[in-house]
Amino acid sequence: MTPHTFHDLSALRRAVRRICAAHRLPSRTGGRLVLSVAQAAGAVLRAGGPVRLEAAEQSAPGGTALLAVTLRAGEAPAPLSTADLPLPGRATPDGVAWHLPLGEPQDPSASAPRTGVPSQGGPCETATAEVYEAEIAALEGDLGAALSRVDTLTTELHRLKDELAETNSGVLALYVQLEERDEQLRRAHGQILRELEDALRPSPITVSGLEFAVHYEPADTDAPTGGDFYDWLHLPDGTVHITIVDALGHGVRSTRSALNVTHAVRTLALEGHPLESIVARTHDILVPFDPEIMATVLLARIHPETGALRLANGSHPPALLLRADGTSDYLETRGRGIGFPLPGSESVLEDTLHEGDLLVLYTDGLTESRRDPIEGEARLVKSARAHAQRPVDEIPGAVAEDMHTVILHSDDTLALAVRRAPRDAPGAKAEAGG
Repeated sequence: MTPHTFHDLSALRRAVRRICAAHRLPSRTGGRLVLSVAQAAGAVLRAGGPVRLEAAEQSAPGGTALLAVTLRAGEAPAPLSTADLPLPGRATPDGVAWHLPLGEPQDPSASAPRTGVPSQGGPCETATAEVYEAEIAALEGDLGAALSRVDTLTTELHRLKDELAETNSGVLALYVQLEERDEQLRRAHGQILRELEDALRPSPITVSGLEFAVHYEPADTDAPTGGDFYDWLHLPDGTVHITIVDALGHGVRSTRSALNVTHAVRTLALEGHPLESIVARTHDILVPFDPEIMATVLLARIHPETGALRLANGSHPPALLLRADGTSDYLETRGRGIGFPLPGSESVLEDTLHEGDLLVLYTDGLTESRRDPIEGEARLVKSARAHAQRPVDEIPGAVAEDMHTVILHSDDTLALAVRRAPRDAPGAKAEAGG
């Protein structure tokens, strides 16, 4: 294809604009091409030399259509300039070339390949007034400045995006570190509270003929304080006294309430007050100092030699007695707890622990994890039977594990087991199981 030769910069610009229009280049790309061709050819034309312009569609690998625009200087007295072009091109031995991707044609007539440089126009175009050329030059100067501004803004946008990505990455890393630190503090806090609460719980006791074990499980392992407490002690008359307390609420306040109840009950028991009066008297002692206190209480007295068992209750779940022969009974006795209207145990239930019998005392977190106390009591009987022959220190934890396979209502849980040892068993030891 014969390239078109130009001696005039304005004619060269018009020819490039026609190429852009004929091939439907985007205005931004077309403007850059016009400025780049004029800038590359400027030195040659001002020195009096000609330039040649050629345009043709080509196919790139993959079927992509390209517009190839080539500017050549021939034997011009000055070389073509390729530095800092608004639309960078590829330097050739005698000029510079641009390869621009083309979009889909907008009408059927535009689908045929277009080659060559459109006509330079008639005499009227070559006689363009200097004012027109001056306006064109001014517009091209404005376009160049605008494109330069666009390039600057684009570069700044990329920089800001990179900085934002780095900032987001740093914030995310800091957030992860804070989460890890918070988790460490929660665990440390929970460990301290667990150690303090363990220190407040009574030490194991040793009573010939009886075996003891207990298991406590907080609703939240990171905040192990709660209102489920127990106490056991050997009274001067030789009987064993056991207190189970479930104070309303969770956390430190409920722990304080439970401790107050167990301390008051212990004092009254050591002073020799009748079992049937202790719940009501504990209420009378504590409510004036803490009007909002509410706690359920179960009291048990066991004679180690005879197995005589006495129970008093203040709104607490009943004790489970599992006989050595596999039969079972819930030992129900009515009463109302500390902070309740008309507090006190209405009566004292009496029964007997025979050799090999297992007594299970607990709080409602054991049987109400599925929100159905009746269903929970049935499962407790089944679990106690399954584990009754194990060492006593394993029984409370094994029962709690069975009962908590599904938890719909999370609550603090306490399970305490007492077994009357058979005569041929070695001396029974009081053990606190986990």
